[in-house]
Formats: sequence, C-alpha cells, structure tokens
Amino acid sequence: MAATNLGENLSVVVHGVGDLRLENRPVPVPGPNEVLLKMHSVGICGSDVHYWQHGRIGDFIVKKPMVLGHEASGTVIKVGASVNHLKPGDRVAIEPGVPRENDEYCKNGRYNLSPTIFFCATPPDDGNLCRYYTHNASFCYKLPDNVTFEEGALVEPLSVGIHACRRAGVTLGSRVFICGAGPIGLVSLIVAKMMGASQVIISDLSSSRLEKAKEVGADFILQVAKETPQQIAQKVEGLLGCMPEITIECTGAEACIQAGIYATRSGGTLILVGLGPAMVNVPIVNAAVREVDIRGIFRYCNTWPMAISMLASKRVNVAPLVTHRFPLEKAVQAFETTMRGEGVKVMLKCDQNDLNP
Repeated sequence: MAATNLGENLSVVVHGVGDLRLENRPVPVPGPNEVLLKMHSVGICGSDVHYWQHGRIGDFIVKKPMVLGHEASGTVIKVGASVNHLKPGDRVAIEPGVPRENDEYCKNGRYNLSPTIFFCATPPDDGNLCRYYTHNASFCYKLPDNVTFEEGALVEPLSVGIHACRRAGVTLGSRVFICGAGPIGLVSLIVAKMMGASQVIISDLSSSRLEKAKEVGADFILQVAKETPQQIAQKVEGLLGCMPEITIECTGAEACIQAGIYATRSGGTLILVGLGPAMVNVPIVNAAVREVDIRGIFRYCNTWPMAISMLASKRVNVAPLVTHRFPLEKAVQAFETTMRGEGVKVMLKCDQNDLNP
C-alpha cells in the first residue's frame, strides 16, 4: 500500500548486468518501528557501480530488481506508531545495516557480523537511492543543525574509516601507511589523523587523488607505478623514517596486500579493507615470523554517534570529498562518472526543491 499525495517515488534500480533504470515505485508506508524519509543526499559507492556492472559481489547476486544506494541522509516526514525519538522535520543520517534478530553477534555489540542483517542495496535488500524511503528508526540518527545533509550521507564511508582505525588500534603517535587514496583511503586518513596518528603516508596510482589526500591531511604521499611490493615497502620506510606500526589496505589488489605485509613493522597490524579477488598470494610466512597481525573488517558497527559528534565539532572536514553533484533524474550520468573514476565522491540529490549540500 502506498502513502498518498507525495507524488512519484523516483528510484534508481539495477535489473541485471549493465541494466540501470530510473523508475517510479510506490511511496512506502512506515511500519510501527520505522520512519518515512524524504531523501536528500545519497553518495554513490563502488559497490553500487559493481552491482550495476557485474550483477553481483561475491555471493551477493542481483536476482531481482534492486534499488541502489546506502550512503544517505534525509528528512523524517512520517513516524511509525512505536517511534518516540524522532518526529517529522528531523534531519537524519541513515545507518544502512539493521539486524533482523538479536543474535549472539548483536549481544556482543558486533551486529555487523549478524548473518541475517538487513543492508541497503545488498541483494535482496533495496537501498535508498529514491525520493521516499522507510527505515528502522533506531538506525536513523538525528543530525545537528550545523551538519549538512551531505556530511550526513558521508557518515557511512567515514564509518568504514572509523571501524578500520579502531580495529587497527590507531592511537596517539601511531605511524600509519594507507594503500589507496580513493574515498575509503581518504576517510581512513582523516580518521587516523583524528585518532592521534602522528604521521600518515598514503599511496596511489593517481596524482589527483594524492593531491586530494594532501588537502585532507596526509603527511606524505607516494605515487606508485611499476614498483615491486618490496620496493614500495622500502619507499614507505624511507619517507616515514621507520616502518609503520599500522597499514590500512584499501584497494584489494594482490600487489598492495603484499606491499602492506612487507611495509608493516614487526609486531604491527595490517587491516584489510579493500576487497578484490577471493584468492590472493601473500607472503604469509613473512607476516607470521614477524608477528604482523592481519585483520579484516566488514562494514562497521557502533560508529554513527561518534562520526556525527566529530562532524558537529568541526574537527573533521569531509566536505572536500564531494567533487560531483547530480540531480536524481541524472543518476545514470552520475554512475557513469563514478565508473570512470572521476573525482572522489559523487553525490546524488534526491529532493527536487533542495539541491544544497
């Protein structure tokens, strides 16, 4: 059943490999624990593009049409009967992962690992790249007046950086090497500096992305081309003056994972954020005998309040990450821009009457 008189619910829907469509869907009605949101800003993630181009990520396969989008903010326009902490007019950032059951992972506070979790734009769950969207109210976080909708949407990628830096144990004085200066590498850099890292070095193939990294606080940048993983590790040590205690790998490329192991100081930690091939060759004995801990991350948990308070304090500036903006009607062009690797973060504006950040 659809709510009345709100007009059309224009949505960005992937139907299969290479098949991205703009279509009108019914305006949803919020359940007792949900809120109906008028969407404002939604960022495009590499995973959105991947589902469009390949129809799957690992075991997550697009088998029926799916609305894309999971980096999002909007305004509450209707609340379910059991919702007390939000009211119409509240501006919120949306945490896209909502546990469906209170299992052992939720009880441990690691709800991101719950096998039955709902997650926006991960098959078969619809995302929020649309005009109107309903979401569990407990996973909608009120934005302070001095935090923009775009900053609210950027809490999602920022959360990946927070989760990675927490798992890495970044603290006062840490020296950190980040592989990859895409959106996730850049937010990991911003968060690492915020958490007290004294020096952060970031590597990438792209000089423009490395310039953006300097803009948001990198101490050293390393443009890589044809170097071997060992040579990259040597360059990192040369620029830092020592081997970093922490490496955060954001590309998923086999050579970068190898470089991450070689670069990390003995007794240090390598965090695997980027996802590439299912099987990779890595110098595992090198890591083992030097006691380099290798840790994965899966999305994030318990990060939205921290991220929003950091944005509200103005001590974290994510605004430079947004390089392109498109109205929802031009979603296909926005996706093509992202696929070509232009800029850093492409933002879609879902409210026809408010195209402001």
